[in-house]
Order: sequence, then C-alpha cells, then structure tokens
Amino acid sequence: MAMYLTRFSYTPETWARMIENPEDRREAARSYIESVGGKLHGFWYAFGEHDGWNLWEAPDNVSMAAVTLAIGAGGALRSIETTVLLDVEDTIQALEKAKTIRYRPPAA
Repeated sequence: MAMYLTRFSYTPETWARMIENPEDRREAARSYIESVGGKLHGFWYAFGEHDGWNLWEAPDNVSMAAVTLAIGAGGALRSIETTVLLDVEDTIQALEKAKTIRYRPPAA
C-alpha cells in the first residue's frame, strides 16, 4: 500500500466549535481511511502554515483521493493538501527509469 502525507488547516469556525467542545479527531480520521481499506499511522497538530498533519496508508491513489475529497467537502477545513510518499526502493526504481528518458530542455 502507498503512504500519504496530508497537511490541513481548519476554518476559524471549526476552531471555535472545537474550543466549545474539544474532540480527539484521530478516531474520526482513522474511520475514514479504514473505510477504504487503509490505515492511519499518525495525526499531529502543529504551529505554522498548517494546523495539522496526518500520515496515512491507502490501497491506491483513488482510495486516498476519495477520503481527501470527502473530508474537504465537509466544510471544516480551510485547506487540505495530500502528498504521495515514495519509499527509497520506489525512488531508486524511478531514478533507474529516468536514465532511459531522453529529455531535451526547451529551445535546446
């Protein structure tokens, strides 16, 4: 299964609701990814550009996209970004395959 890193930020309204009713959102996140056959590996809040980070494992890009779309459509987030993570072995395979591509820079 592929690994994914998601960065998200809540809307001010979501923060206001969570201040009124604090909630551990890990279980909700876990249920979303498990519904498509995946696994939540971590959930963190942070200072900075993003309010939180998730590390997920999902069977494929379509499954992860479905989870991200469902969460984003819920209206609680100001932003959500998901990055597909490559393990070292996949990166080495990509590097080997890149050797076979005859790239030509523009106007060269």
